[in-house]
Parts: sequence; structure tokens; C-alpha cells
Amino acid sequence: MRLSRYFIPTVKETPKEAQEISHILLLKAGLIKPLMSGIYEYLPLGLKVITKIQQIIREEMNQINGQELLLPILTGRELWEETNRWNTFGNEMFKLKDRNDRDMCLAPTHEEIITDLARREIQSYRQLPQIWYQLQTKFRDEPRPRGAVLRMRQFIMKDSYSLDRNEEGLEESFQMHREAYSRIFRRCGLDTVVVGASSGLMGGSASDEFMFLSESGEDSIALCNTCDYAANVEVAATRLKPIQGDKEEITEVHTPVPGTVEAVANLLAKPKEFFIKSLLYIGNNEPIFVLVRGDHEVNETKLAGILGHQFRIANPDEAKNITGADIGYISPIRLENVEIYVDVNLKDCKGMITGANKNEYHFAGVSIERDINPKQFVDIITANEGDPCPQCSGGSLCIKKAIELAHLFKLGTKYSQSMKCFFTDSDGTEKPVIMGSYGIGVERIMAAVIDKYHDSAGIQWPISIAPFLVHLIPLDLTFEDVKNISERIYEELSENDISTLIDDRDERPGFKFKDADLIGIPIQIIVGKRSLQNGCCEIKLRKEDRKHSVSPNEVILFVRNLIEEERKQYAR
Repeated sequence: MRLSRYFIPTVKETPKEAQEISHILLLKAGLIKPLMSGIYEYLPLGLKVITKIQQIIREEMNQINGQELLLPILTGRELWEETNRWNTFGNEMFKLKDRNDRDMCLAPTHEEIITDLARREIQSYRQLPQIWYQLQTKFRDEPRPRGAVLRMRQFIMKDSYSLDRNEEGLEESFQMHREAYSRIFRRCGLDTVVVGASSGLMGGSASDEFMFLSESGEDSIALCNTCDYAANVEVAATRLKPIQGDKEEITEVHTPVPGTVEAVANLLAKPKEFFIKSLLYIGNNEPIFVLVRGDHEVNETKLAGILGHQFRIANPDEAKNITGADIGYISPIRLENVEIYVDVNLKDCKGMITGANKNEYHFAGVSIERDINPKQFVDIITANEGDPCPQCSGGSLCIKKAIELAHLFKLGTKYSQSMKCFFTDSDGTEKPVIMGSYGIGVERIMAAVIDKYHDSAGIQWPISIAPFLVHLIPLDLTFEDVKNISERIYEELSENDISTLIDDRDERPGFKFKDADLIGIPIQIIVGKRSLQNGCCEIKLRKEDRKHSVSPNEVILFVRNLIEEERKQYAR
């Protein structure tokens, strides 16, 4: 491809709207352009990268006997009502009406559609197992799109679905996907961490995420510094030692300061772990108290899973009516007819401090078991940096930022039961299909690769997903030998199926070099007047400073060897 005819609108200045390095370089290198918030146009260079990633995904999905199909994006309300997700999916679902006033949506995911297909076509155990997958556009009305392709309203996902007879089959399908995903990311040049995760709106019994560690990530994961424990902070657990305070009897303490843990802790000269945060929620129009240690926060993702229904934090008037005090001085102590959920790490704690349900007063000497009657002890806090590992003795948790690249769900019978997707087993009984769902964010892979492979000058594409393998840079095209030899090398590269971008523009060498480094094609061939006078061209890897002097007649062989060596690093 000739750069003079190729549409690569590179930008020299850093775009003001871009913060993350991947966002900056995607725009500067001319891979994408914004159309509106959360929606981007993929330009030729960007689309080439996406196509390369999709090809790797297809190869690995086919390797585990996945069958590619393509499901509709526009879907009717009826299927989503069968699983109640028409209402529970929330405002992220794009909803619209057709000309007949029928309720429709742009599918944010495809569990209902795949289950409907399966219930119409799968009748017997002889048709199982199945793995169906697609590379399809999804739509989610994200409230805060960010990072260009990291969180969008329109994006490309590879989603696959396993259909099995039993839980053993689901486990096998789940593990096959985990291994396939590991190969996909390895071939794209990415190191990933597999963590336990929340199933959220997808439901099911368990889920894992593939995470790429990055300060650009909006997810946080907890990793043990001793063992292999790894979990998204949405589900990460910890084991804190019970607090044993110095006061045994419950007493009122005057606390004439704002009712925050920090303010009262400073007044009483007590560490925050000696306090109980008493948070009042409203769920199903009833008050719910949630209690956690003062040095930790309530994890509302965990709370949603425990309650199983919608909830919200109580407003100041509701708190005053229920407890008699302002928020900051409240607790469930000596209150009746309120549900109380206590974090498991408060179990056996004594001598604690919490609100006394009277403004400017707190209770000291609180014993959880003696003074509070919880409905349930639950894991309900967000793990902090340095907390003890819940899996091993002696390890502590490190909290790292990460980009979620993939999510795997064991759906079980969540969708097959509600949508009546049954099959006849070998014993003649009717059973629900056991399902799994597995997604990969295609553009997120592209962003993560840029995050990992770049320098101050631009992108350094791994050869496995690079838009071109070679960037041929002729210098001083007025010199006839430069032009002729460059054209000959370009033709020979094309004849050897080595994808090449030749910069045939009449521009200064510095301008060409800056564009080449920004775009980041792995191999650069530089043909200049001075080097030709010495009987050679210069060849370098974009990721290295070292240049190789190679005779024009040996360029093709040298490049082929370079490509072979580079590809070994990204092999299956």
C-alpha cells in the first residue's frame, strides 16, 4: 500500500480529550476518529488491527470446536421479558419502537437470543455439547464513556455460548474457553491475570475475568503477594482479626464533632478499625442496616447479591425518622423491626464504637454478639491494600488497576429454565440445557496492546496484530537510485506476501520518521542516498534502536528471517 494514497490522518499534537495512552495514540496515529461520545469510526489502519485480532480469535475458537454464527442486533421485547431483563438490565439497554409501535432493543448481549435458538433446535442429548460464537457489534448506553475504546456505547465483542448436558460438561467447556483465551492473549502479546469476578446481571454460579494490569484500567483487582489468590475487588474477600477494645460495657460518649469516622476517631484518639460504620439502606421500602469496620467500605456489588433486590442509601429525613438522629450518629442498636447485615469480619469484635441514635453521641464498648442481633453475618466489605489474604496464612493483598479483556460465566440453568430450553436425556427425562457465556472485548485488546507496547514516539505493534509487517521509507526520492531500488524492494515484498506500507510521499526524512514511529509498524526499511552509496539499505525493528546494514539484494531474505523470529514470540 502506498502511503500517498492511504488514509492515515496522523496528528502531531496530543488531543485534549484524551487521557489514557491508548486513547492518545489511537487518535494521533490515525486509527480511529470520534463521531460522538462513546462512538468511534475505525479508519483503515485501525480496522486492519481489529481484523488481525478477530482472526486470532476465530482460529482459537475453531480449535475448541466453536461454530461461528451471526445473531441479530435488533431484538424484540418478548424474549427479554422471559428472563425479566427487559426491566432489570437498566438504562444501559438502548430501547426503541418500530413503525408498528412494537418495543425493540439493540442487544447489549445475546443470552436470550442464543437460548431461543437452542430451544427451537436442540431436542436430544445427542445434539450436545455445542459451542456457538459470533463476532458482533453490541450497544450499551454507558453513562460515562471513557478511554476511547475502553468503554464505549457501540463496540465489537466476541461472545460464545456453550450448551451441555450436565455440570461436568459445563466445567469442560469453561476450561476449554479459559485455555483458548489464554492462547488468544498470548498471541496478541498480552500478559493477563485470571481473577474471580461478580456475575452481575448475567447471573449464574461463577465467573472469571481476564485482566491486563494497567494504570489506565477502571477495574481494581486484589492479588496475594504470597499465593495465587486473585479476585476483582467487587468480590475479593479478606480475613481480619477480631478487634478487642478496652471497654466492656456499652456507654454513651459525647462526640460534638461531625459524625464521620475520621472526625470521631480523631476526637477519641482511636484508630478507625475500632469503629463500626452503620449504613442505612432502603430496600423494598423497608430499612436495612449494613455494618462494616470503620477502616473499610461497604461493597455494594456484594450487597446486591446478598439482598437479591434493588436498594438505595437512605436519605437524611428517612434516617432521622427511623433512628431519631442525623446520619453519622446512627446505628441499629436498640432499634426494632430493622434487618441487620453485619460483615463477617466484625464477628467476635468487642469494645467497638458506633452511633448512639442521638446527635453528637456515640456508643462505646459495643459487643457485636451482645448488643446487635444481625440477620446474617456476610462478606460485604471492599478489600483494602495490605489486608490479609483469605486463602493463605501470612499473605497480604495488593490492589492493582486493570483493564478487563474478557469475562467467562457459568450460567447453569438461569436462562434455560426461564425460557424453557429443554432436551431429552439418554434416560428419557426432560432436562434444562446447562449453559455458559464467554465474552472478549475486541477493541479492548487493541487498547491494551498499545498500553503495553509504546514509547514516547508512538506505537510498537507486535507482529501478530500489526496492520502491516513492513514500513518502507525511501529518503530523497529525487535521487533516482533511491526511487528505483525502493520500488523494486516494494514489489519483491508484495510478491512474497509480506504486507508493506511504502512512504512514497515527497516529505522531509524527519517527517517520515516521525510518522513511521507513531504508526508503529514492526519492521522499518530505510532506503537513502547515503546508505546506497555504501551499497546497503538500513533495516530496524521499531522496538529497537539498532539498525542493520543490508545489501538491497538481500533485503527480502533478511526481512523474512526477522518476521520468523518475531512470530516465535507470539506463537500458540
